[in-house]
Amino acid sequence: MGRSTAAKAKSDNVIAKYLRDTRAEISKVTWPTREEGIRLTLIVVVVTIISGIVLFGIDFLFGALIAALI
Repeated sequence: MGRSTAAKAKSDNVIAKYLRDTRAEISKVTWPTREEGIRLTLIVVVVTIISGIVLFGIDFLFGALIAALI
């Protein structure tokens, strides 16, 4: 019929252990300062924009090349 109390207790212990371990690992993380976070975010935005421009240029050139061949 239903789960035994031993199986339920073991299941609860596994979940509780996972949550305790997760909390312990998160407390070990060295979080960036606000300034570092802002600087790193700006770097990601700039690199993303540059990558987008480069990919657009490559796509445009290949599109023009294919159009010229057709």
